[in-house]
Amino acid sequence: MSTPKLYLEALSALSGCNVEATTGPSQLTSQDFVNIVALREYYKQRGLKELLYESVGSLSLENVEDQDMYSAPLALTGEGPASSLKPTARINVQDFFHPEFNYDFTNIKDGDKTFLRGNEKYTRPCGWRRIALRVLEKYDNNHWLGTGTDAWPVSYHGHNMDGSLGIILTHKGSPDDNPSFLDASAAHLLSPDTRGKGVYSTPDIKLAEKYCKTFKSSVDGKTYKVALQNRINPQKRKNCQREDIWVVYIPEDYTDPQRKAIVEEALRPYGLLLKQV
Repeated sequence: MSTPKLYLEALSALSGCNVEATTGPSQLTSQDFVNIVALREYYKQRGLKELLYESVGSLSLENVEDQDMYSAPLALTGEGPASSLKPTARINVQDFFHPEFNYDFTNIKDGDKTFLRGNEKYTRPCGWRRIALRVLEKYDNNHWLGTGTDAWPVSYHGHNMDGSLGIILTHKGSPDDNPSFLDASAAHLLSPDTRGKGVYSTPDIKLAEKYCKTFKSSVDGKTYKVALQNRINPQKRKNCQREDIWVVYIPEDYTDPQRKAIVEEALRPYGLLLKQV
């Protein structure tokens, strides 16, 4: 699985861009990718069909599940032949990934072991392989990425989490009782003074796996699940009715730059997670 081309395909599946390698400066940073993933889901909640993101342009918000990454591109709308290709984003693999910190959790089972990050429980992504992102010295300090009490807790973000998790907050039964209701949107918070839509993530990798993106790789012909491993700013998240769901609230009247700033203040990615189906 250790091939940069596979990693680029995973980033393509997450972002909706065609991600390619370059020897020059990266067009997008790792923070840009979590911004795109989060904002794509937020804009879908609002009923929009595309996201305009600086550096790459217009990104379709249409769902294309389990798509072969190198099949013919689909149209941005369902009308006729393709009217626009996915935008291309180029990254410098050497500057983007940090292989020294890669970790293979594929055959690891933690059982009753307890791990902490930011003095909160950390559920490691057992069964997955983590490809580390080069994020050290990219922010004001590295404390957020540590293991001490001043570190940020770990959260996972999967494809389509935001649009489907909201109904869980009001559904009286277990989500497993009726999986079809997860397709509903209308994501509301518990607190009445902050009702609205936002960016959802979870400290539970098993929950994130239910909503993660899958793609078929041209590298080996296998199908993979892909998710992001982040740290979440404990001062920016809100608690939901379920302990395993966190939300970063975005006020309805915020502008696009303000929405992006909220995501950047709240979520910082440090791992690209892959799991063979």
